Amino acid sequence: MPAYVIVDTKIHDAEGYERYKALAKPIAESYGGEYLVRGAEIDLIDDELWTPTRIVLVRFPDHAAARAFHDSDEYAAVAQLRHEYADSTLLIVDGD
Repeated sequence: MPAYVIVDTKIHDAEGYERYKALAKPIAESYGGEYLVRGAEIDLIDDELWTPTRIVLVRFPDHAAARAFHDSDEYAAVAQLRHEYADSTLLIVDGD
């Protein structure tokens, strides 16, 4: 069953965040990640619980692969850049 990493990001330093993106993508792909959405326009319908800013959606083969990506040593240093250049919420959700 596929799993999805969903990230909502409020970028504070666009130039620095471009560096993060360039480093994160090949790591995600090495764990089977496929970027489906990366900062596309949001058509917000309801926002009672959450008002998203910039959505990234990455499909992984399964929850274990998504978690392995997130917890990997190679991503740890790159994740620090995400925290430095943006505020974000990240979750992993299992799909069908």
